[in-house]
Amino acid sequence: MNLGKVIGRVVSTKKVETFEGLKLLLVQPVDENLKNIGDPVVTADTVRANVGQIIYYVTSKEASMVFDKMMNPCDAAIVGIADEINVEDKL
Repeated sequence: MNLGKVIGRVVSTKKVETFEGLKLLLVQPVDENLKNIGDPVVTADTVRANVGQIIYYVTSKEASMVFDKMMNPCDAAIVGIADEINVEDKL
């Protein structure tokens, strides 16, 4: 799983059938200290996340497995909203 911050919404007038009615969000990947890492990714929102929230998401095969229909083109899907993040001091 990966941490990310929702930074925007993606509007699409045409989607594949699997994505009909599904909200797409733009997510900036972050590390455990909430520092930006990498480029933003478009994710399928399965938990009703909002802009500004810290979420966790999965990619690849795991992302496509969150849908009932197994054959779908999902590369990244939000699977949870982080309520709190605690990081222990590193030795």
